[in-house]
Amino acid sequence: MIGPKGATSAVRVSRWRGDEASSARDALAVEEPLEMRLAWTEGGERRVHALAVTMRTPGDDFDLVAGFLHGEGVVSGREQLTELTYCRGGEAQQYNIVEARLAAGVAPDLERLKRNFYTTSSCGVCGKASLDAVEVLACDPLPQGPALDGAVLHALPDRLREAQKVFDRTGGLHAAGLFSFAGEPLIVREDVGRHNAVDKTLGRALLEGHLPARDHVLVVSGRASFELVQKAVVAGVPAMVAVGAPSSLAVDLARRFGMTLVGFARDRGFNVYAGEERLA
Repeated sequence: MIGPKGATSAVRVSRWRGDEASSARDALAVEEPLEMRLAWTEGGERRVHALAVTMRTPGDDFDLVAGFLHGEGVVSGREQLTELTYCRGGEAQQYNIVEARLAAGVAPDLERLKRNFYTTSSCGVCGKASLDAVEVLACDPLPQGPALDGAVLHALPDRLREAQKVFDRTGGLHAAGLFSFAGEPLIVREDVGRHNAVDKTLGRALLEGHLPARDHVLVVSGRASFELVQKAVVAGVPAMVAVGAPSSLAVDLARRFGMTLVGFARDRGFNVYAGEERLA
């Protein structure tokens, strides 16, 4: 589902090269708010709760919401989601509100959700800087799985970059992708927010029945933060490769759950911060 809105917007700019100026059109990555709402039935009554607002690039919005709900433990499988739909609240908010309807018998823990997160495209889910927050979601240590060949690992950032079609036009989007251990892309998504790109990728995997993704590698175009590693752990991803640096808490989390965490994967080199035993 690409979505009813475009991911880019054209603007007129004054372009300077040395002392010469010219007028030109430039493509920008669109950034708009997306409100996520939960709907469920409790005691015979329909209930709706505004869960979070994130600044995102329009497109693949249902994937984004599904990935967010799974990463936060609201749903554990696609069977717990009966429908994802837009709520058209007037022209100004058209396609900027998505309602996730939960299956019968599924009800969110609203108090836990209120305590644990608030979302923006820049910082993602805040207020959960604790390894215990992941264990609350009943995550098990990741299985050993297949070996990751070093030559394949070298190629993954370039394979991700090749799939960034909107970045080619704007230069302003992050990307995340699920790849097989042989280096073949399964899902790649782009967004102005790093966390959103991961949620879109893992959300699509959830909706297509690919979770837990025990035979895949998550590749991200930026750094590896605690929240991104958390989302991968919850999705059962055994290895994560980042073009940038990991944080200390991200490394701690990867080591606790047996994930292979690779950083600075560029220029024919990389650093392995956790799970080196998976590398062939």
